[in-house]
Amino acid sequence: MSDAKFEDGGDRPLRLKALDVDDLAVMSSLSQDAVFPASEMRWDRKARRFALLLNRFRWEDAPNAKIGKRSVERVQAVLSIEDVMSVKSQGVQAGDADMIMSLLSVSFEPSTDGMGRVLLTLSGDGAIAIEVEALEIMLADVTRPYIAPSKSVPQHGD
Repeated sequence: MSDAKFEDGGDRPLRLKALDVDDLAVMSSLSQDAVFPASEMRWDRKARRFALLLNRFRWEDAPNAKIGKRSVERVQAVLSIEDVMSVKSQGVQAGDADMIMSLLSVSFEPSTDGMGRVLLTLSGDGAIAIEVEALEIMLADVTRPYIAPSKSVPQHGD
């Protein structure tokens, strides 16, 4: 009898919850280079929730794609931020629902009593600042993976 390996688990949708900055660091790395149109952002004031429908690059699968000599993948995922008090943006053109944005990172700047600001840093000097009562963010894949249209791993210049 041998120990189970990660590969034995099969390919399952990603479902993560971040309640502290360590959790958020993992979530940020897995959502880096996700792209989304501005029309896929929603702030539900009554429910105090901000959500994005992302086309997430599957960083967790990229090494297996390289080994298997197959195309890299993306998957649609929902990034949901709870307990939202306000949302502000910079470098995001209001009214341009077709503008495509690229997510570089998700971070948290704490203030007092667990409150703070979730910062979504976008390429091109854009940012979305979300004031929250407490850090609670979920990332969940909602579709099956598909071949990345670029068929390449996102690259970052120095």
